[in-house]
Amino acid sequence: MKIKELRSLSADALKARLSEIRLEYSIEKRKVVATGVSSKKAKIREMRRTIAQILTLLNERGAKV
Repeated sequence: MKIKELRSLSADALKARLSEIRLEYSIEKRKVVATGVSSKKAKIREMRRTIAQILTLLNERGAKV
């Protein structure tokens, strides 16, 4: 998700998106641990980056996570 799209969302929408991405990230990480092979390294990296961007936006806005 692009940063412009994230900036247009409200704090509640950002929190909802954060929980969705964290869930998806944990599922992908479990798949990597179970199989030992990561075929989606770019996707995992993008999820980590998006989580960091959302947390940064929430901190800038002063919203509690």
